[in-house]
Amino acid sequence: MLNVAIVNDSLMAAESLRRVVDSVPDYQLTWVAYNGLEAVEKCKTLCPDIILMDLIMPEMDGIEATRAICAQYQCAILVVTASVDGHAGKVFEAMGAGALDAVNTPILGSSGNGEGGDLLIAKIDTIATLLKDKPQRRPSLRRVPTPARSYDGPPLIAIGASTGGPSALRQVLGALPPEPGVAIAVIQHVDEQFAASFTHWLDEQVALPVRAAHAGERLALNTALVCTREDHLVLRANGRLEYDPEPRSQVYRPSVDVFFQSLAEHHKNQLFGALLTGMGKDGAAGLKALRERGWPTLAQDEASCAVYGMPKAAKEMDAASEILSLVDIGPRLVEWAAEVASGEVKPRMLL
Repeated sequence: MLNVAIVNDSLMAAESLRRVVDSVPDYQLTWVAYNGLEAVEKCKTLCPDIILMDLIMPEMDGIEATRAICAQYQCAILVVTASVDGHAGKVFEAMGAGALDAVNTPILGSSGNGEGGDLLIAKIDTIATLLKDKPQRRPSLRRVPTPARSYDGPPLIAIGASTGGPSALRQVLGALPPEPGVAIAVIQHVDEQFAASFTHWLDEQVALPVRAAHAGERLALNTALVCTREDHLVLRANGRLEYDPEPRSQVYRPSVDVFFQSLAEHHKNQLFGALLTGMGKDGAAGLKALRERGWPTLAQDEASCAVYGMPKAAKEMDAASEILSLVDIGPRLVEWAAEVASGEVKPRMLL
């Protein structure tokens, strides 16, 4: 049984959410709160598995409530708001504070049921799967023939993040200059329906250009490319980026592991891999593959993580050559990019 709580100041929205929760036999409604402060107080008595958190509320909004709850309890938070697109900035602030995902509030229809409830249920089910924290198999990638002509591509900083990632990425990429002399690729667990909004938001927060990664293009020097689909971003042997639905069994979509392992197979230039805050284990095996190929890798330390899941898994696998606080990660990447530009980082022999 999955214990679910609702936090929403609108009586109609709360009722719509209650009907969706009641429609699933495996869900149990734990309690309903009508503002963030009330939710924090209720968690002291009974903390559910998942909280459906509104954003705009009196006394304490969803961002502050998420921050307070995630700092003290292990429950997952799903932002459920009237308009995800209309509150994109606040959605990503909440995700930076520890929320896992976001979805629009179901609307009470003429049938009396919450219209749009199927998407909410799908989100809850995905989070429930992550909460089980099952070990993830190392994903296998489909092999493609290596072309006769080799493509080196620019030096690359590859970053993976999940829960707490938006604010962590803002801080890390914000430390980089507008032209760091390397390419950057970002895999952030974010729903496809507002991935474009996330990319636009991040571009406005940092000096470095940030845009969506498009199928068929190559890594871009002095630009951060962000995966904006639920299919996995991969680097092919010809140096081009593609979106691949396989492996379909991978819970994390897009998967950091899948992208990092494609880099381990096909990237021919210098590379630095980084794994930031997030629930689960995605990215640890891929970071290990990068380290085994001779590249430097890092994981965010426990104290600065919103959720110490992915970096913890990387540490336990000895996948990270460095463990750094969030405030030190950006400067370390700047230092590495400068070393690459000056030739201090020597070209390595591919295995």
